[in-house]
Amino acid sequence: MNDVLITAFFLSLVLVGIHAYFGLEIIRRGIIFTDLAIGQMAALGTAIALFFFHGSIIYPISLACALAGGLLIAWAARHTENLEAFIGLLYAFGISAVYIVLSKSAHGMEAFQRLMASDILFTPFEAVMQTALIYFGIGTALFFIYKKLNGFWKDALFFTTFAVTVTSSVKLAGVLIVFALLVSPALMSLRIGGKYLLMKAWIIGTVANLIAIAASYRFDLPTGYTVVFVNALAAIATSVIPRKIAVTKHGSKTN
Repeated sequence: MNDVLITAFFLSLVLVGIHAYFGLEIIRRGIIFTDLAIGQMAALGTAIALFFFHGSIIYPISLACALAGGLLIAWAARHTENLEAFIGLLYAFGISAVYIVLSKSAHGMEAFQRLMASDILFTPFEAVMQTALIYFGIGTALFFIYKKLNGFWKDALFFTTFAVTVTSSVKLAGVLIVFALLVSPALMSLRIGGKYLLMKAWIIGTVANLIAIAASYRFDLPTGYTVVFVNALAAIATSVIPRKIAVTKHGSKTN
């Protein structure tokens, strides 16, 4: 029991850390559903690999689909006036395509449920460590390179690393968990305001995940959906509590 909980908790630390960074950025950019769209494209790649290749090359195909989605959004960010509508349609395309592909599989609905939200209690520790190394590499690249770029190349790096992150996360946790961990901790951190927003988001998300994991284990609830529920509920509750200082779309403060 302890090993299961410790692995799930460590996974939550890994997931929240990188997703809090991207979450703060996409909220500032005003493109909240980017993660859902790219995550769904990664899920489409997984569905294609499961049905056509018997699951033998899931990660490469999933990553290719996610990168295609990320680059499409990067291009649309500079060539369309209705970016959020474009992102929403990309998500709709992804989820409908996943459903169509898996509808031809004998275990399609079961696979569909796992792609939405997995039971992270039973994630192999080796998979968590591999993902942590990938995220470390992404974080290093963003820290040393991202601020030095401008224009399309800056967007291309952001959305490419975002696609790689989401692909790895969807494989471990599912699309809905990725979205919840991306938006909820970042939104609560921005709502609190002040300095060290990333650190606050990381702490908030970790505490919420710990509560969700413990509750799902204690009451025999589906772990993935419990994580989504707790994070979403906490963010909603935080958002409706009035406060004197409001954070604008770009992260600045106004009285």
